Amino acid sequence: MRPRILGGHGTKKEFARAYLSWLEAWGRPVVNGRSVVELEVSKVAQHALLRVAGFDVPRTTAVFGREGLPAAAASFPAPFITKHNQGGKGLGVRRFDSHDEFDRYVASEEFSEPIDGITLVQEFLVSREPFVTRAEFVDGRFVYAVRVDTTAGSFELCPADACAVPGDDGTTIELFALRHDITADSPLIRRYEALLAEVGVQIAGIEFLETADGRTVTYDINTNTNYNPDVEAVAPVSGPRSIARYLGDLLDREYSSAAVR
Repeated sequence: MRPRILGGHGTKKEFARAYLSWLEAWGRPVVNGRSVVELEVSKVAQHALLRVAGFDVPRTTAVFGREGLPAAAASFPAPFITKHNQGGKGLGVRRFDSHDEFDRYVASEEFSEPIDGITLVQEFLVSREPFVTRAEFVDGRFVYAVRVDTTAGSFELCPADACAVPGDDGTTIELFALRHDITADSPLIRRYEALLAEVGVQIAGIEFLETADGRTVTYDINTNTNYNPDVEAVAPVSGPRSIARYLGDLLDREYSSAAVR
């Protein structure tokens, strides 16, 4: 059997599941394999994994469909946020400052229907300072941490060029900077590395927030991470080059193993 990749389909995730299962069944080395795809496409799964591992996570309720959303939101003090279970680039993330506002939104045509029908209602966390942090890992090891400015209140945290946020004057707003005080020896980073090793995630970006009331809350695991050029220009280690070295080493080991066979 030889899988064929066909473009233009709305079911790419299903194809990825089947293709990675096929590769793994034939013993092929797969970086961020089938189980990692399942983690990537479910914030519920990420939340559960982090919580069981002992990380502080946002209080969250997952709701299927619209009907139960007002009742679920009623147990959260305003403001609170909602997000899609399958997200990316802040998809479906909205802040609500009152329950009446939320109830009207859910009943309106403006309501954003998640692709899998699952909406998360989540506590609104207040940062100690106006930024969140994204820690990058390759081969399960820390590369660097990125400070992401949230002064404008945006939930758009994608660091890639294609996600750049334009300012009012047409220039790009600089949101990303290297965070020097987070290192490989930081206790939180060591815990992240242990978690990634346990669940078999080789490449990831993990996002966390330090709150005004002293919590360090982990809220997102990105396993299709990307990199910001401004951070790359000053970082002591390059994310893409780290990936290239890691994949090169994998390829060398595969060739050596094939030669022995």
